[in-house]
Amino acid sequence: MPLAIFDLDNTLLQGDSDHRWGEYMCASGRVDAEQFARQNDQFYADYTAGTLDIHAYLRFALSPIAGLSVTDVEPLQREFMAQWVEPMILPQGLELLESHRQAGDQLLIITATNTVVTRPIASRLGVETLLGCEAEIVDSRYSGDIAGIPTFQHGKVERLKQWAADQKVSLEGAFFYSDSHNDLPLLELVTHPVAVDPDAKLLIVAKAKGWSVISLRDNGDHIDLN
Repeated sequence: MPLAIFDLDNTLLQGDSDHRWGEYMCASGRVDAEQFARQNDQFYADYTAGTLDIHAYLRFALSPIAGLSVTDVEPLQREFMAQWVEPMILPQGLELLESHRQAGDQLLIITATNTVVTRPIASRLGVETLLGCEAEIVDSRYSGDIAGIPTFQHGKVERLKQWAADQKVSLEGAFFYSDSHNDLPLLELVTHPVAVDPDAKLLIVAKAKGWSVISLRDNGDHIDLN
């Protein structure tokens, strides 16, 4: 059963759920909107440039819910999903997931976005296995920090290998779909790397290495899984 591994933001989603969560925090009045938005935009620019301090960003992203209980946050997750994430879901992304299900592949989402944001999204997409930056919970409350290795850049490779060893799953024959040059370490690891609506840096590498390049946006080209 080969693995079909998917990045989430700007791959299966049309946009970045992490950045949108920050916008949601601003819109809901839970933060100083002007200051938070400015920092949120700067962190996103750092991510795009490949210079993101992932630990600093995750502490920032989780700061609005620090001290809240898991139960307190659940209504926020539901509202965010319904109003902000649902319009971002790409129909062709759902079709790609389904094509791998029909092929008998094991689906997995791996993302640098924290699990507060992404666990409901993975559930909505019908993907049981999620590897994301785990939000730390202490005494049933979010601490505002993360637990374990962040799933970012080389951290995605480390976490995936750890998960595969624990689950006794082979990475041989694995697909990995991503839009970002930040995912080059994992794209270079798998048997079938696929650049999805890639950023400029990833597109250059994908073309040089002869990787598949596809789009999941309107009128995009699909990969043939046969």
